[in-house]
Amino acid sequence: MARVGAAVIFTSRRTSADAAGYQRAAARMLELVQQQTGYLGMDSVRDADGFGITVSYWTCPEAAGLWKQQAEHLQVQQLGREVWYQQYELRVCTVVREEFFPERQGGTEIEESTVR
Repeated sequence: MARVGAAVIFTSRRTSADAAGYQRAAARMLELVQQQTGYLGMDSVRDADGFGITVSYWTCPEAAGLWKQQAEHLQVQQLGREVWYQQYELRVCTVVREEFFPERQGGTEIEESTVR
């Protein structure tokens, strides 16, 4: 099973504009990222005030970098800056250790867990 080598932490505050368009784009990006080489999964939460944290997991920082440059993702990033986000911050991190409680059986595969 693939080991996590990088995590991308995306924190953001949403605007109230075009919630339906945002949801459609988020669903499409999830569909696309799952096809991206090196993608392992993500965790995502957003509160009632529009503050969100998404952490995506990758085999290496280079794989995460390729996702940033994916053509359809580039278009959605632009819409995010123009319409959907008041502000955001993005951090690419190297994962040096993983721990799980309770201990996982059969390795460290990351599972998709999105909470909205």
